[in-house]
Amino acid sequence: MSGLGKGITTASIGRLLKNRGYEVTAVKIDPYLNIDAGTMNPAQHGEVFVLSDGGEVDLDLGNYERFLDINLKSIHNITTGKVYQRVIERERRGDFSGATVQIIPHITDEIRHRIIRAAQEEINGGRKAEVCLVEVGGTVGDIESMPFLEAVRQMHAELAPQDMVLVHVTLVPMDAMGDLKTKPTQHSVKALRELGLQPDIIVCRGSEVIGPQTKKKISAFTDVPVKAVISAKDVPDIYQIPVELEKEGIAEVVCNYLAIENREADPAWYRVVSREYTNRVTVAIISKYGIEDVYMSIKESLKHAGRALSTEVNIRWLDAETLGPQDLADVDGILVPSGFGKRGVEGKIRAIRYARENKKPYLGISLGFQLAVVEYARHVLGIPDATSEEMEDGTHVIAIPGEEDASGAMHLGNCNVTLREGTMVAGLYGTTTTVERHRHRYEVNPEFARDLEDAGLAFTGFCEDRIEVCELTDHPFYLATQFHPEFRSSPTNPSPPYIGFVDACKKSRIYSGTGETPEW
Repeated sequence: MSGLGKGITTASIGRLLKNRGYEVTAVKIDPYLNIDAGTMNPAQHGEVFVLSDGGEVDLDLGNYERFLDINLKSIHNITTGKVYQRVIERERRGDFSGATVQIIPHITDEIRHRIIRAAQEEINGGRKAEVCLVEVGGTVGDIESMPFLEAVRQMHAELAPQDMVLVHVTLVPMDAMGDLKTKPTQHSVKALRELGLQPDIIVCRGSEVIGPQTKKKISAFTDVPVKAVISAKDVPDIYQIPVELEKEGIAEVVCNYLAIENREADPAWYRVVSREYTNRVTVAIISKYGIEDVYMSIKESLKHAGRALSTEVNIRWLDAETLGPQDLADVDGILVPSGFGKRGVEGKIRAIRYARENKKPYLGISLGFQLAVVEYARHVLGIPDATSEEMEDGTHVIAIPGEEDASGAMHLGNCNVTLREGTMVAGLYGTTTTVERHRHRYEVNPEFARDLEDAGLAFTGFCEDRIEVCELTDHPFYLATQFHPEFRSSPTNPSPPYIGFVDACKKSRIYSGTGETPEW
């Protein structure tokens, strides 16, 4: 069922295989009719993750990249919209020679074709994957997922037994008496069987460990071997899930089904995720959305940086529309993330001003970068009506410059960023060139760039002729980026801006300045 943790389970199995030296890739199937996640409301659907080629996709693909240390592409996200769009285009072109176009075989053939193409797509360094993980989203029995499950059934029938293993993630809830209930699992496996699919492995999600007797009961009702009934209880940190699944022996079971060697696991991942914390900081994220999953990658990047610095990062989510100065007095750092639309903008600008004037470590991402420019233009450069073209009338220090961009097309995917030598951001990256990912439409209006720099706001990173980074030299840590460094962060490779931000929070927990709160 939806929201059960299929994506994390998939990514964790991939991590266990990668720890054994196998090249792994992943495919996420989303049964919705949207072509991609780019137009979805993040408050309803969660974060829109951006891939290297500019694909806007479900947040599960972000988990795949973070767990597997790979760069995926749009081809690795299959949606109903993409499938039907392609089949209809081919029908209009006459590719089917006048045949009646139907779900079977035309839609299922397209699904299978897309899975195979994605599995064969080169991953990091031009290598080919040895194992492809395919997550079928949605809930068994839903009408939206039927064509995808039928395509999986066809592939399973055609492939050799050792070429595919079917893993079913199911809920094993606990009742008020403290007893684990297996009926939901029995019924979901029954629903799968009615579709022609028999799971090889069952991953049992729940709040408690699934004991031997419960495993035997599930095995008896589902024809899945006891050793392939895997307990997956809730854990406080998702990066511990591969460790827990390793203890359950799922890697050995998967390797046996796929007839591949169960090699000795590289312990590097386990060392990274088990590092103990010796410090703690509190970071305020100024958001206008009511759910944390909107900023999943930012949450995880702070966690990655914190773990690298042995520092636990506690996040305080603050509503931009109701924000007051008292909300920021006891935090160690302030982060203003990306976003679209006018709502909450003034609250974010107040938070940025507070960080600048009170020497609180500040990290701005995308909109947080743009509003840092707006705030500086208003309160330092002396342009009281400074704003973004996206928001309202006024002096547009943030705009869509140039006639070629008048359509307001989104900048998406990888960008080659040049960093000024000797700057804070270049020091964080340890180089003057890097690759990061875009998801924005508006940018710094070049008409105001010189005046802003003369007033003290340093622009220190560029992609072609676009300004990508700003920082302040008279501040413990004040950095904002137009790009999204969180989209390339992972536990084994934390993002440099997030490392710098958390380190600054750790070193300067409470600013020892005037102690006065500025008037808002």
